[in-house]
Amino acid sequence: MKDCIRIASGQGFWGDQLDAPKQQVQGGPIDYLMLDYLAEVTMSIMQKQRSRNPAAGYARDFVPLMGEILGPVVERGIRVIANAGGVNPAGCRDAVLDEARKAGLAGRARIGMITGDDILDRLPDLLARGVELKNMETGEPLSTVLGRVQSANAYIGARPIVEALRQDAHVVITGRSTDTALTYGPMIHEFGWSLDDFDRIAAGVVAGHINECGAQASGGNHLVDWRTMPGLANVGYPIIEASPDGSFVVTKHDGTGGRVTLATVKEQLVYEMGDPVSYITPDVVADFTTIRLEDAGPDRVRVHGVRGGHATDMLKVSIAYSDGYKASGTLVYAWPDAVEKAQMADRVLRERLDRLGLKFDEVLTEYVGWNATHGPLAGPLPKDLPEVTVRWGVRGQDKAAVERFTKEIAPLVLAGPPSVTGFAGGRPAVQEIMAYWPALIPKTEIEPGLRVEVVTA
Repeated sequence: MKDCIRIASGQGFWGDQLDAPKQQVQGGPIDYLMLDYLAEVTMSIMQKQRSRNPAAGYARDFVPLMGEILGPVVERGIRVIANAGGVNPAGCRDAVLDEARKAGLAGRARIGMITGDDILDRLPDLLARGVELKNMETGEPLSTVLGRVQSANAYIGARPIVEALRQDAHVVITGRSTDTALTYGPMIHEFGWSLDDFDRIAAGVVAGHINECGAQASGGNHLVDWRTMPGLANVGYPIIEASPDGSFVVTKHDGTGGRVTLATVKEQLVYEMGDPVSYITPDVVADFTTIRLEDAGPDRVRVHGVRGGHATDMLKVSIAYSDGYKASGTLVYAWPDAVEKAQMADRVLRERLDRLGLKFDEVLTEYVGWNATHGPLAGPLPKDLPEVTVRWGVRGQDKAAVERFTKEIAPLVLAGPPSVTGFAGGRPAVQEIMAYWPALIPKTEIEPGLRVEVVTA
């Protein structure tokens, strides 16, 4: 057993900095590189891509990245764990195998794939057998929207990741793994933790929660002393230095920007917290109120004392379904009386929509520069605001009505209040709305069907 392993965060979402994983591999010693690509809406986007192209449905950025770093990864014995597989882990795996062969790693690079989280095709059978998949927020059964479902994936834990690592995979590609499992899976594997060692696994969950959002734990998107945050253009992503007892240190590579402090770590810990006493994952329920933090030196924060309890017998399911259409567009009004002009434009547009008989589920108006972020908390209209962007959005079930809305903004340029600009981009695009349906499913419906496959390039 190693005394310490270094688990580096390289992506916090699909679209994060492309060079961050390379920086983690090149910037100093690491044992693992975790890459988190998925969010709830991401799965529905990937499913739509796959419906148009059966070879698609995964994080495309991941494949050329692996082409660049797979050589050093194999040579140095680094393990990469990524949920880049989305709704098509097999397609992602095959693409990475191609990159491995191009890099001259045929016969050497071992690529692992985990499947079984995608239950889209199983939904009719599950409902027929009484697994209602009720909406966790409204209590409605999934049957009310079944015909509009676009994707359905169970959040799986670390067990299949541990198995892929046991089979010596250099790269482990998952579908809808929990974000935290990408970090605590390696800790279970390296330190030989029992799956009922709830305190240590809970500590791993906390480590994963810190790692999962990339640079948000090392100075990015950070409120405390943000004016003095150094070097964000070259920000260092976090690294977890984990020990067998479950304690760990949060740090980053030397010479990189940002900083790791008690404040940056605390701010990340409360991100998407929910109930701090009961942070539920597939493998353990972690108690975040037991976390203890210590300043361990420049860019080093020690975390220890974490307690955990027995996991539940359910898994969360992330379901996306079609819920109509939306479009949004903007105009900019200038001084004097910028907001009053924008408000008049809003009245004109709304009256025009009513005269045309267009019906929407919602029409939203925001004044960017005054109250778009804080709404009524923004207070009264500031005097002499130099400019304001008025942003309209509509959503509804009638696509034709939404399309007509997109054609009613431009006429305000000549048939509305004065001092207007900002329409050079043309008409807004109509987008299909993907609504989120959170549900629970018994583990017995998912875990027996999880599959781990490791192949050599």
